[in-house]
Amino acid sequence: ILDILETGALSIFVFVLLFTFVIRPVTVDGNSMNPTLYHSDKLLILTPLKGVNNGDIVVVDNHEGGRFTDAEQTVIARKPGLDRVLVKRVIARAGQEIDIDTTAGTVTVDGIVLDEPYIADPTYREDGAFTYPMTIPEGYLFVMGDNRLNSTDSRSPAVGLIPEDSVYGTAFFRYDRDESMMEKWTDRFAILF
Repeated sequence: ILDILETGALSIFVFVLLFTFVIRPVTVDGNSMNPTLYHSDKLLILTPLKGVNNGDIVVVDNHEGGRFTDAEQTVIARKPGLDRVLVKRVIARAGQEIDIDTTAGTVTVDGIVLDEPYIADPTYREDGAFTYPMTIPEGYLFVMGDNRLNSTDSRSPAVGLIPEDSVYGTAFFRYDRDESMMEKWTDRFAILF
């Protein structure tokens, strides 16, 4: 009996540690990540141990965002953001050059046009936060929603560039979805790598 109690207590302890420091549940609020994620989808995120990669879906605190303070876009400062937690996709990281062509609806990173099968519509909207092309400064990320025509993201002066230390985690699994958004029961789950 003592072995069973010890094993149970240890299991609960490990479970609590795991869900406190490594894995967190998150609920999507809004439609900016359609068609990849929908309002009320439930996700599990991993706390980043070493940073994020382009294409990762991240959960970030937009209490502050990075904005350039000069016309040449060389000096950046943290300014107030939307003061909300956002779910977005990493498009470019520090040192990478990003260009958005709203006529063609394309996004280019380091001279390569991104193949983005996950987006709802081409990127025809640009909200005036930056002049493109631009290089992402050290310590920042450029993020966008998959629903490019209905997403407030790094293109907006209200959000700006996301400080790397504002990333809560990277989404890796969707474990629940509203039944009205599903065609079959397996649509409830998805791996998000």
